[in-house]
Amino acid sequence: MKWMKDVKTYTPPDFHVIRDPDRCIKCKACVEQCSFDATFYDEEEDKIWNWDAKCVGCNRCAAFCPTEAITIENRTSPYRINESWGKWNVVGVKKRAAFGGAPVVSMGADKPYIVYWDHMLINASQVTNPSIDPLREPMELKTFLGKKVDHLEIENGKLKTALSPQLEIELPIMFAAMSYGALNYNVIEAIGRAALELGTYFNSGEGGLHKDHYKFKGNIIVQVASGRFGVHKEYLDVASAIEIKIGQGAKPGIGGHLPGEKVTASIAQTRMIPKGTDALSPAPHHDIYSIEDLRELIFALKEATEYKKPIFVKIACVHNIAAIASGVAQAGADVIVLDGFKGGTGASPQVIRDNVGLPIELGLASVDDRLRQEGLRGKISLIASGGIRNSMDVVKAIALGADAVYIGTATLIAIGCTMCQQCHTGRCAWGIATQDPFLSKRQNPNIAAQRLVNLVNVWGLEIKETLGAMGINSIESLKGNRLALRGFDLNEKEMEILGILHAGE
Repeated sequence: MKWMKDVKTYTPPDFHVIRDPDRCIKCKACVEQCSFDATFYDEEEDKIWNWDAKCVGCNRCAAFCPTEAITIENRTSPYRINESWGKWNVVGVKKRAAFGGAPVVSMGADKPYIVYWDHMLINASQVTNPSIDPLREPMELKTFLGKKVDHLEIENGKLKTALSPQLEIELPIMFAAMSYGALNYNVIEAIGRAALELGTYFNSGEGGLHKDHYKFKGNIIVQVASGRFGVHKEYLDVASAIEIKIGQGAKPGIGGHLPGEKVTASIAQTRMIPKGTDALSPAPHHDIYSIEDLRELIFALKEATEYKKPIFVKIACVHNIAAIASGVAQAGADVIVLDGFKGGTGASPQVIRDNVGLPIELGLASVDDRLRQEGLRGKISLIASGGIRNSMDVVKAIALGADAVYIGTATLIAIGCTMCQQCHTGRCAWGIATQDPFLSKRQNPNIAAQRLVNLVNVWGLEIKETLGAMGINSIESLKGNRLALRGFDLNEKEMEILGILHAGE
């Protein structure tokens, strides 16, 4: 039968689909919406069946059921587990033994590591430093990203000091690097429209940029990664800034991989590779083996763009991140992007995603501290990425030293992602991480763009409210102000690295 399991490779399902027969009207909406073949209709029995082993928990069927007849539940582990051998350890062994391959996963690490954002509290004003009402008094969230000067010289009322190119954003929030290939055309279109309306920027990711999206010139950051996919003069010219990708928080130390089945004719043309071939980015840039080599690439890109665009360098948060960031700053980067290990990815080996790297909170705090000690912090901008979930994470990131943040996973959740972690399969039921033309149509660029605009605008209002409660009328006054934060349920060493006091102090 169609739903018979293969006992040789069987592992218990993660989810259980419950269908209420009294509510189900057999409209087959669930059958049409499921892209993982977990729901199917049996004509002989006139019955809709669910195959739990194929359910990924995307909840598309439940969302589209007109009578709310479907519920998706997490299955409890059938194994006799203990503290050492939990469900994921047992299942991990069985899958590797059955299939003979290393599991590839998507999105960010889902192990129960501590989330430091949730262990920091924000200060508020009371008597001596009155709060500010953002509805009645001006509140400045505008941010400039790029290399800064030590001082300004003015002669005869005119600025004499030459300034480096800057990116100006209305809110300290930008859309993170997600490539055309990992995401489809409609999603990139929606993100571009949202960036344009919000007065911010979106990052092309390492897959080049479809020529239709050159229309967003003025709101684009392009990426130059180790594979150099889609990198050419026109691509660089359309950018407002160029980002050199050295590492990614979700998979530090390894390259990227876009499976051949996702490389359509359009993506192949954009990436300048043959259709249907795997797009493999090497782990290192093969022309970068030292800080001096990185400096050469930074200035090669500056030369190629006539020194008119700031150069970003993106590095993953790892154990010696402070020293690495110091070297990157001294190599000539205008902006450093720090990517934490809670960041998302379209595909990564599970062992790398779940075990390698550092949380963005610790990486950001240590880098900000190191650059201050070396007198470099005031000359360079920092962007925090990888694990920004809400407006208060943005506030806390800026207090720890960031100038702005990138949001990636939150961007996708806003337009429908349900975190089923199946991006690498190319079968995204919500039409986001897929190149299937039928599934891609599930994303309407107009609706998706408006949802992103709504999200970021609401975050902006919440940030203003919070600044007002703190008695601060400018985001610049919050930057690196760790006295605005207090920690709880953290040990002494964690507090020391974060550079914050304990709650009550």
